Amino acid sequence: MTIGRRHRTWLVLFGLVVVPLITLAIAVGWFAWQLNPPGGSGAAVEVQIARGCGIPCIGDELSNRGVIGPSWVFNVYSRLHGDSNFKAGTYELKKNMGVSSAVKSLKAGPHIAYVQLTIPPGFWLKQISARVGKLPGLKVDSFTEATQNNAVRSAFEPASLNNLEGLLWPDTYNISAEEDEILVLSTLVQQFDKRAVQLGLANANVRGFGAYDIIKIASLVEAEAKIDADRPLIASVIYNRLAQGMPLQIDATLIYARGDPRKRSLSNKDKLISSPYNTYAHTGLPPTPIAAVSAASMKAALAPATSPYLYYVVIDKRGHTAFATTLQEQNANIALAKRNGAF
Repeated sequence: MTIGRRHRTWLVLFGLVVVPLITLAIAVGWFAWQLNPPGGSGAAVEVQIARGCGIPCIGDELSNRGVIGPSWVFNVYSRLHGDSNFKAGTYELKKNMGVSSAVKSLKAGPHIAYVQLTIPPGFWLKQISARVGKLPGLKVDSFTEATQNNAVRSAFEPASLNNLEGLLWPDTYNISAEEDEILVLSTLVQQFDKRAVQLGLANANVRGFGAYDIIKIASLVEAEAKIDADRPLIASVIYNRLAQGMPLQIDATLIYARGDPRKRSLSNKDKLISSPYNTYAHTGLPPTPIAAVSAASMKAALAPATSPYLYYVVIDKRGHTAFATTLQEQNANIALAKRNGAF
């Protein structure tokens, strides 16, 4: 073999073996560099991992925030190590910390950051849904659907119904980024069930009315009362009218029947609304509660005052209520209320 031939053979071998090995070594070194970059981590950075964000999505977010280099390195490393079930939430990471350290931090779980959800007494279910929908990552439609598909049920919800109106407890809740619409709904319903049991609703029977009807009455009291001291008397009027077979004629049920909680004014035309919630047209209680109830209203419905009253009306701008046993007395109270500018 001539010298020239040997030289060409070595060149071929170098091109076929040595160059790929060098390339591979460089690639491996570069990959290792991406896993654990030298020089230490940089500034702190918060990274938000949304619900449903998979490995490629997380890799892109980490790369965009400067935590890692190319996102595909994170994708490969995570899949090779079987790390794919990272929780949604907010993570406190650092820039240039590398894939390996980032994965360790993600596996440790998110920094628990809460947002507050406040549900006032008297809120309708649609108002609660709207407020939940304003929280980061949560949607009105998904929450509303969860209230209608038996995903969550209250212990006080009749088997024949699929309606959580009035069965969510009004309060202020801390909601984490990990909670979806069903978990939020479950928290509100569980709190209602817990508080209702504490208040004695589980085995309650008030003048022949069981737990669910008592909740309905409590929701009517909630909608009508402005001052806590008046609630037991308003409850007594409701029970008294029911006992006598009189229509309840509660304006709040007409507002509910119209379907818009923001529109509070009523006309005589509204009393003709065709709805089972129209307590001017129908005797008895409405089909469901009409609002979230406070402890004060629930207590009033569970322990109404003993009174002869059949009527009431808000008598002044401060929200005090006047009560009457006859229509004549009620009309006199209405005239006084108008003079006082109550309505």
